[in-house]
Amino acid sequence: MKVLVTDKIHPDALTLLKSQAAVDEAYGMDEAQLTGKIPGYDALMVRSGTQVTAAVLSAGKNLKAVGRAGTGVDNINVPEATRLGIMVVNAPGANAQAAAEMAVALLLAAIRQLKPALETMKQNQWERTKFTGTEIAGKTVGLIGVGAVGKIVAKILNAFGAHVLAYDPFLAEEKAAAMHVTMASLEELYTQSDILSIHAPLNDSTRNLLDVHAFNQMKDGIMLVNAARGGIINEQALLNALNTGKVAAAGLDVFEKEPIPLESTSAKLVAHPRVVATPHLGASTQESQRNASVLAAQLLLDALNGQPVASVNQLPVVQRA
Repeated sequence: MKVLVTDKIHPDALTLLKSQAAVDEAYGMDEAQLTGKIPGYDALMVRSGTQVTAAVLSAGKNLKAVGRAGTGVDNINVPEATRLGIMVVNAPGANAQAAAEMAVALLLAAIRQLKPALETMKQNQWERTKFTGTEIAGKTVGLIGVGAVGKIVAKILNAFGAHVLAYDPFLAEEKAAAMHVTMASLEELYTQSDILSIHAPLNDSTRNLLDVHAFNQMKDGIMLVNAARGGIINEQALLNALNTGKVAAAGLDVFEKEPIPLESTSAKLVAHPRVVATPHLGASTQESQRNASVLAAQLLLDALNGQPVASVNQLPVVQRA
């Protein structure tokens, strides 16, 4: 078996792959380069940096599986992989704790104005009375999505003393009650929340979910956190809402295009004085990187060896022989 690894993964995952397959590493390739290299490989291991397009999948005449060392698979053309009989596996939940902690960190930074306070301190200014924040306790926090990450965020926010609302079509009422979460519609979430935090995947139903119409329904001075996926928030609508004061502050770890192009709306958001921005660090902990890489590597090997695979993104899929 031959496996091509095109994004950096944890050394333990590489060791695992190499114990059962011939592994080549090639980083930083564009679509044309990857299309030229992929023929002859049985499997491809990626993270978010590699775009696994229809052209790449079609060129992989021997491809049986693609592994994603992370939660999302939005950089992989899953429908085309399914059509070609190529299994797509990932590592759901492996970075949930890291992503949840990142979301709460962004919320705390935004709600306590840590960014401008830090900047003035670096300039040897003591502006103690200028940066008066607010508290999470007693606030209504709306969660869009209560999957592996959202559940942890809900638990943390409950400990802070927040009232947690949640919109998630797949969350049962009894599970919400067990998590001390109140189920709500999107409209209720928009109109009642003091803070809004996103924990949903990016797909056709969530792309540009937070648009002008959504912002118009929100309370004046709402605070917003997105450590899930860029593209769920319409960035121009968010920028306008920040400029008018509809959104008092935002914590952003993800953007429509990454890395962020110069002179883009994303760049304007990063530069905004009421935005705390980080370069997609949600899964960037030592523990998360190892967990996601090792789990994805094991699932990839299971797929190649014809073993039952715990996390497949297509049902059914007739795998290539």
